[in-house]
Amino acid sequence: MKTHLTVPNHVHENIDAIVALRAQEERALSAEQRAIEGVTGFIGQPRWLYALFLVTLVWAAYNGLAPRFGWAAFDAPPFFLLQGIVGFYAAVMTTMILVTQHRQRNEEQRNAHLDLQVNLLAEQRTAKIVALLEELRRDLPNVRNRVDPVADAMQQAVPPHAVSSAIDHTFNKPT
Repeated sequence: MKTHLTVPNHVHENIDAIVALRAQEERALSAEQRAIEGVTGFIGQPRWLYALFLVTLVWAAYNGLAPRFGWAAFDAPPFFLLQGIVGFYAAVMTTMILVTQHRQRNEEQRNAHLDLQVNLLAEQRTAKIVALLEELRRDLPNVRNRVDPVADAMQQAVPPHAVSSAIDHTFNKPT
């Protein structure tokens, strides 16, 4: 039995925002980019691989067996025409895949920057919330005022450059 979970409105708003961002990215694609990605997506399916194997097998079988039946082979072994066609196909497909991957990499970098910005804002907001809670704790007469070194440290927003430097230092230690 499948249960339906209720999702809060803000989650739906986030999903809608992501869908809108994706739609905006798709609208920004040029016609050429759409065509290249359409062909790459079509050719990237298993059935295209099977078709390619089948055409190659039929080509080689026909041209290899044609002389035995008195037929004219249009590409006798070692199948130079087939080799040329396959080489051209490989060059075109490699270029199309690289074009598609380049756009996807740019999109991933943009999304990574967006993630970083959101994470930095969340970290800054969290530090501010901790600072406000500590201030509230100090101001409330019925709460014992004490020093909390963890809360004191969490009130400070961490500079991204310092974190990056610490990561570099940790991963680049001589062993």
